Amino acid sequence: MKNRSEIDEKYKWDLSPLCKNSQEFYEKLDKIKQYLPKFKEFEGKLNNKSDIYNYLMLEKEFEENVGPIYLYSHLKSCEILSDNDAQEMSEKISNILNDFSVETSFVASEFKKLPDDFLSDLIHDKKFSDYDRYFENIMKSKKHMLSKKEEKLLSGMDFLSGFSSVMEMLSDVDMKFGNIHDSQGKSYELNQSNYSKFMRSPNRKLRKQAVAKINGTFGKYINTFATNYISEVKANCYFAKIRKFKSALDSALFDEEIDAAIYNNLIKYVSKNLPVLFEYFEVKRKLLGLDEMHVYDCSADVGKGGEKEYTFDSAIDLIKKAVAPLGEEYVGLVEQARKQRWIDVFPNKDKSSGAFSTGVYNSYPYVLTNFEGTLDSVFTLAHELGHSMHTYFSNKSQPMSKSEYTIFLAEIASTTNEMLLLGYLLKHSKDKDEKIYLYNKLFDSVKSTIFRQTMFSEFEEKVHKLHQEGQPLTKDRLCGIYYVLNKKYFGTVNLIPEIKYEWARIPHFFRAFYVYKYATGEICAIHFANSLLSNDNTAAEKYLKFLSAGSSMPPNEILETAGCDLTNSATFDSCFDYLKSMLDEWKKLIEDKK
Repeated sequence: MKNRSEIDEKYKWDLSPLCKNSQEFYEKLDKIKQYLPKFKEFEGKLNNKSDIYNYLMLEKEFEENVGPIYLYSHLKSCEILSDNDAQEMSEKISNILNDFSVETSFVASEFKKLPDDFLSDLIHDKKFSDYDRYFENIMKSKKHMLSKKEEKLLSGMDFLSGFSSVMEMLSDVDMKFGNIHDSQGKSYELNQSNYSKFMRSPNRKLRKQAVAKINGTFGKYINTFATNYISEVKANCYFAKIRKFKSALDSALFDEEIDAAIYNNLIKYVSKNLPVLFEYFEVKRKLLGLDEMHVYDCSADVGKGGEKEYTFDSAIDLIKKAVAPLGEEYVGLVEQARKQRWIDVFPNKDKSSGAFSTGVYNSYPYVLTNFEGTLDSVFTLAHELGHSMHTYFSNKSQPMSKSEYTIFLAEIASTTNEMLLLGYLLKHSKDKDEKIYLYNKLFDSVKSTIFRQTMFSEFEEKVHKLHQEGQPLTKDRLCGIYYVLNKKYFGTVNLIPEIKYEWARIPHFFRAFYVYKYATGEICAIHFANSLLSNDNTAAEKYLKFLSAGSSMPPNEILETAGCDLTNSATFDSCFDYLKSMLDEWKKLIEDKK
């Protein structure tokens, strides 16, 4: 692998708009430190419009100054993970932000004391128009806030993230999974990073060994994993209780203004449409030439299309064609991302793995990828650029206080880009084998994101509910619940005993009730992409309104304005009707190929 110095500059992100170098970073850091005592001066005074306004302006100024250098340090640390100077910068700015959190912990308590009529007055005062949503949420959350001393105490409890850290250190560092062998006896080292590659392998023996070995290894440590996760569940339920929420689920949904009906609708309508998944498994069974479908067959690749190679520039050009239904400005921004070097493209020694998009107000967004020239790399690039466009349009259209969209909405724009790319490739491909590959790619995504993440969501809901009802949680109960859910979601697919340990592999369970957002995000993305590729002349305008809304309204109101309502069964119906039609097209293509 190349050293970073060997990568052409045009394929590295340009961080100079954030900060020119480490010297400028420390100069700006020293200035930012001077803000902290100023916040303390407002303690006990946030009970009148003048001081409240001055506090909000100070906080805005602080965020405008700290945002760019925080992002700079974070991105520099991702370039070379072993770069001690970059890690030190990242640690120093993190300490400042932690100090900020502690120094301003009094704010929530003081706003909690404000009478509702005073808060209502602030909401309707034009001088505070950028903060109307902020004060609306204060009014809603007052009954869940604690005293000033209690809030300050809780603000320093970042050590409770230790349950997640234990899981990650054990599974990603300490555990070893050994070797597996294909049908020719060739040996391969198995680890968390290459597991998905083996799951897609055409070699069935390799797939079977990968599933059995990785989950079986987790089974050897299941007492530790179960004890750790049960502690996480108890903490979630405890903090929900002391903040006067009915449940840990209600607490998690409250933060993003999500109605429990959306969570329940997801499980209800995905369960109702499980036959779509089962039909996909049957189509795949025939394509693989199998008598029976087993759980280790479900992710195997079929068709040919993943071998084609792409340069970074050809990938950008392809994405521009795919997103053309969104209009000239959107396409132009994809080109701007290339020319202005928003993207750090290629892998280098010690570079952060994976891919992400991130940004701060008054700066364009940045993308990290590890582009390898595969079709998957192209889809990953399209995905991250979807996040970037969401950030760009929200920042452009909203004041800072309303620019940051919620996590609930975050995966929609990225997945819509993927669906538009898939639609473009299916429409323009002349190769039937490639089309078969692309249809499988669509349904493998649907299986992994809509159905599997809903299964995870149902698991979380059941486990937390048991604890809240006073039922004991044990490793056997966790494994039993998970195995039964696998039987429900995989239908006639044959399971293996080791699959009951798979829940212990899921790091997102340590962000309670997070994974459902992946499922709702893909359902919304399919809805939007289908509209954009149809004859709906208003679809692009509605979608751009969604991208531009930030947090100016509750999330589902933003979706409703764009024509996608997750409290309405019609949104789920349109998604699954589309998937049924794609299944029919896929089956027809297979028949024609014969």
